[in-house]
Formats: sequence, structure tokens, C-alpha cells
Amino acid sequence: MVRRKRALEIVRPGDGDEAPGRRNRINFFELAYQRIEDLLVNCELRPGQFLTVQDLQTLTGFGRTPVHNAVSTLSADTLIIIRPRHGLQIAPIDLARERLLLALRRDLERFVIRLAAERASLSHRNQALHIERVMKDKHATLTLDEFNSLDRRIDSLILAAAGEPFLAHTLRPLHTLYRRIGFIHHSYMPGQADLSGTIDSHLAILNAVANRRVDRAMTASDVLIDHMDTMFEGMEAGIDPRLLDCSIEPLLGA
Repeated sequence: MVRRKRALEIVRPGDGDEAPGRRNRINFFELAYQRIEDLLVNCELRPGQFLTVQDLQTLTGFGRTPVHNAVSTLSADTLIIIRPRHGLQIAPIDLARERLLLALRRDLERFVIRLAAERASLSHRNQALHIERVMKDKHATLTLDEFNSLDRRIDSLILAAAGEPFLAHTLRPLHTLYRRIGFIHHSYMPGQADLSGTIDSHLAILNAVANRRVDRAMTASDVLIDHMDTMFEGMEAGIDPRLLDCSIEPLLGA
């Protein structure tokens, strides 16, 4: 019981406004997945890194079963590689592959955002307006960690408003891949710390969905993907390759 309480404290900072009964009902597999996803996005689990299930248990505070289930899902999502007799490896980042998959995400996002704009309930629309207001109020001071937390909320809201569960399983790994790319881009590319472009793109999506403007929502989705595509420009030459795969040997004197 102590371990479970500790795990909740680690995984759900800032969620104290939920009733204790609700927290107790949350599936520990989902919490373990979210915590490991956070570590992947922030590169605390470095691309190319080898580790074990026990290492992940220690890092997350969860037991073997929820961590094992989360690892199985992350392996299917191509984010973790299971190496028989060698443990686990955090999948190295392949910039060419992830830029190629951005075309797939473009089509999927247009589909899900169109559904969300068409189907959004009053509750979904109120949530979108609330997140929009928070992002506007914090536009100039929003940190990358805070943005990623809101970005995850936006992704969940759009999927919930779309009302098609299959889409969540399809888009979830893509969201994680590009959240991590965004983290690396804004953290390590010279002169790219400013978040205003990506914040503005998300604000346009939220406003369009909240007001059920389908055409505007799809246009805003395309603008977001175009913005993400620009992140890849210069990354191959401008990023230390060890950030993409920590198993690469450093250059002499580096």
C-alpha cells in the first residue's frame, strides 16, 4: 500500500483536485504507462539506453505487473525494444523515419479533429475553452514541461470528443514520438527555446473545436503539423547524435 501511495504521488503531481475515490479507481497500468511516457518524452530515459524492468520499477515506484504491461504496450508502440536475454532498450530516434511518419499523423489528426469538431459535447467544448484560457493566460511564461502536460490533456480531450476509441490506440504512440521531438528541439537546438509557435497552433485548434468550426479546425491541424515539420529542419546537423542514440561513442574531446 505504501508503494502504491508513493507511485500516485510521483505520477500525478498537480492532480489534487480529484476526489480520493477517483484516484483510487485509476488503473495502475495507465499510471505506469504515463510515468514511463513522461520519462521518454523528457529523455530521462535516453534514446538507445539499456535497462531492465526492475530499473523501471525503481524509477516509477510501480510493481512488476503494471510496469511489465506498460513495457509491452510501449514495445508495440515501437518506443521500447525488448532484447531477449539482454533486457530492454529505449528505441533510438530515427529522424528520417519520424519525419516520414509525420505525413501519417497529418492525415490521422485531420480525421480525429474533424470528428471532434463535429461531435464535441457541451462538456468537451467547455474543457477546450478552459484549456484555451489557461494557455492564453500563461502564454509568455509557459515552460516546456507545463506545455507538454497541457498538450497531453488536449490530445486526450480531442480523442474523447471524437468518440472513436480505435483512434486513441493509433495516435497515442505518434503523440509520444513528436512530444519527444519537440522536447529535444526546444531544449537543444540553438535559438529554438521559444514555444509561441506551437502554443498558437494549439490555441487555434482548441478554439475551432470549442466553436464547432470544422473547416477551421482542420486548417489549424494542418498548420500544427507544418510547424512540427519545420522542427526537423537542421536537426540532423544541429543535434548531437548522442541525444538520438546514447550508445554512439563521443568524438574525441567532446
